[in-house]
Amino acid sequence: MQFNFRCPTRIFFDEQCVQKYSSQLSALGRKALVVTGRTSSKRNGSLRDMIAAFSQEGIQYNVFDEVEENPSLKTVYRAANMARKLEAEFIVGIGGGSPMDAAKAVAVLATNNISEQDLMDKKWTADPLPIVAVPTTAGTGSEVTPYSILTVDWAETKKSIAGEKLFPAVAFMDARYTRNLPWNITINTAVDALSHSVEGFVNNRATVFSDLLALESISIIGRLLKTMTEDDITLSQREELLYASMLGGIVIAQTATGVIHALGYPLTYFKGLPHGLANGVVMKASLEFLAQSSPDRVEQVVKSMGCKDLEEFGNLLKKVLSPVDIKLTTREQDLYVAKTLQAKNIANCPKKPEEKDIYEILKNSSLV
Repeated sequence: MQFNFRCPTRIFFDEQCVQKYSSQLSALGRKALVVTGRTSSKRNGSLRDMIAAFSQEGIQYNVFDEVEENPSLKTVYRAANMARKLEAEFIVGIGGGSPMDAAKAVAVLATNNISEQDLMDKKWTADPLPIVAVPTTAGTGSEVTPYSILTVDWAETKKSIAGEKLFPAVAFMDARYTRNLPWNITINTAVDALSHSVEGFVNNRATVFSDLLALESISIIGRLLKTMTEDDITLSQREELLYASMLGGIVIAQTATGVIHALGYPLTYFKGLPHGLANGVVMKASLEFLAQSSPDRVEQVVKSMGCKDLEEFGNLLKKVLSPVDIKLTTREQDLYVAKTLQAKNIANCPKKPEEKDIYEILKNSSLV
């Protein structure tokens, strides 16, 4: 039995954990930049709680609240300029995956005056500033990963940077911040979390340790997708989703992702589909491909979801996700296939997909 495992993030999972453990902030420094979106952290109370914690600890701060969905390089460079002017000693990312991903890139750029190309090529020499992550959706798992996913227009896709120092130092996880999320965001982010655990389980880099976490996450999400309703999602269910999302993040911190993410990125970049929805659209067909080389693993995924076969698995996703009426042109198919084959994460698949396999996944996902 051989494996390595690394999750250096200190996790506080509790109601009001930001206030209860505010001393963790002062241990990181006396000046902080908060990186967040325009409105959600204000509405859900997470920004208010963080500002109260700053006040309690005597920490000076600024707020950069311009992070868009799928953050761009221009955005993170603007935020990094603010961090440098403040002479920030740590960065706080509050929100869904986009603000947390942006916060990690800002932490790098606050200490490294480098070009966009050098950032994406991971050519930085100074350590990033410490990062604090406060997730307000249950899907990305970015609070426990060393990855920052950014929209790179010159590459026409989403690309990642990664590094040991991009693991957040601290994660504050309070399900109350997810309480008023709309149904579509709740489902899209839950399916994103599911894709992390599924891809981490059917993966060349999977270990006995990551498998434990992946199957736990899959079983929780499968049960909740069957029992949650739009009109009645309890705080307890929200908490379970946040927990399952965190587990999925820990999984991909060990294994990285696979073909589902690789093919989902073009759907997000070119068609504007939310990331979790894009993954959900291609998940069943991707598992059909993966079952060619790993039938036992795919069967375990299906059983952990509480489904009898992949057909029932796919029907469950169709039931909870918003309908997607996209038909790709021949030119678009060729482009998506090329972009997917360029993605490094397809090497993590037990059987690396070829061109014909990606076309087949698009076809079986009813996208052509």
